[in-house]
Amino acid sequence: MRAHPMAGDSLVAAVIGLIDITFFVLALREATPIGPGVLVVPVDIAMVAPIAFRRKYPLTVAYLLAAIAIAHSMLNLGIGALCGPAIALYTVLAYVGRRQAIYYLGVLIVVNAAQLPFADRNDVGPTTVVLVLSLALCWVIGEFVGARRAYHDEVEARLHLLETERDQAARIAVAEERSRIARELHDVVAHAVSVMVVQADGASYAIEANPALAERAVRTISKTGRGALAELRRLLDVLRSETSAGEPRVPQPGVEALAELVERVRSAGVPVHVDLPPSLGDLPTGVSLGIYRIVQESLTNTLKHAGRGAKAEVRVRRDGDRVLVEVDDDGAGRASSSLVPSRGALPGGNGLIGMRERAHVFGGDLEVGPGDTGGWRVRASIPVEVAQ
Repeated sequence: MRAHPMAGDSLVAAVIGLIDITFFVLALREATPIGPGVLVVPVDIAMVAPIAFRRKYPLTVAYLLAAIAIAHSMLNLGIGALCGPAIALYTVLAYVGRRQAIYYLGVLIVVNAAQLPFADRNDVGPTTVVLVLSLALCWVIGEFVGARRAYHDEVEARLHLLETERDQAARIAVAEERSRIARELHDVVAHAVSVMVVQADGASYAIEANPALAERAVRTISKTGRGALAELRRLLDVLRSETSAGEPRVPQPGVEALAELVERVRSAGVPVHVDLPPSLGDLPTGVSLGIYRIVQESLTNTLKHAGRGAKAEVRVRRDGDRVLVEVDDDGAGRASSSLVPSRGALPGGNGLIGMRERAHVFGGDLEVGPGDTGGWRVRASIPVEVAQ
C-alpha cells in the first residue's frame, strides 16, 4: 500500500463492498426486506468507490462519503456507512490536519444525530457505541500516523538542508583554495619576471665588456621567460578573483625546500623518512610548489591525526613525463579499515580539497585513503612539461 497507495485503497474499498453485498445476499435468502433492491448495488458502489481516491482528494472524498452514508444507513446495507466515514476521518487527520479533522468530525456527529429518529430503537445503543469506538480508534491512529509523517517530513527537510550546506561549503572551500593557488602562481610569475628584468639589466651592462656573461644572462632570460609563460597559462586557468591586494610578492617554496619541511616535522616529534631523487631541479616552479604543498598538507595531517609514535615516509620520483608523490604514515598502528573511509572515497576536509585542487590544476590526480596495514596514504601523480 505504501508503494501503490491507490491500489491498496481500491482493495480496501472492494473488501468493504464485498461484505455489504454478502449481507444483501444473505438478507435475500432469509427473505428479510433490505430496501429497494434496485438501489442496493448503486448506493453500495457509491459508498465504497470514493475510498480509492481518499489520499488524492482527502477532503472531497470525506464529505462525499458523509453524504452517501445517509442513504446507505437508511437502506441498512451493511458496514459501509460505518467504515467509510471512519476511514475518511483518519485520512483527513493524517494527511490534511487536525483542524479540518475536527470540522469533519462535527459533520459526522450532526449526520448521525439526524438519523436517530429514523433508526430502530433497539439498534440505537449498540450502533452508537460501535460508531463512537470506530471514530475514536481512527482518530488515535490518525494522530499517530500524522505525527510520524510530520516527523519524517521534518527529517527529510533537514537532511536536504544539510546536503545543500555541505555542497555549498565544499564549493566555497574549492573556490578559496583555487584563489590561493592562483595567488601563489601569480607570485611565481612575478618572481620570474623580476629575475628576467634583473638579468636583462645585467646583460645590457655586460654586453660590451663581457659578451659571454651577457650571453648567459640572455639564456637565463629565455629559460625563465618560457617557464613564466607556462605558469601564466595555469594562472589564467585557475584565477577567480583579485583577492591578493596587499599581500607580499615573495618566492614560494618548492621541492628544494622539502628537506627543510621534513626537518621541521621531525623536530615536532614525527620521524620522517624522505626519498628525493636529485633530478627534480628542472621542474616548473608551479609544479614544484604544488608538490611542496601536497607533502606539507599530508605531513600536517600526520601530525594532527596519526597519534603519538607515528612514523611517516615521503617519496617523490620521476616516472617519464610525470612526477609521483607518495606520503604514508602508520598511524601508530591504531588506524584500521573499519574506522576510515574506503580507498575510493575522498574526504571533504579543506586541506584534502586543497591537495586535490593542486593536483587537478596541473592535470594530475590524487588518491587519499587508508593504508594497507593501517595509517593513511596520499598518492599524487602530476604531469610535467619541462621548460626548454
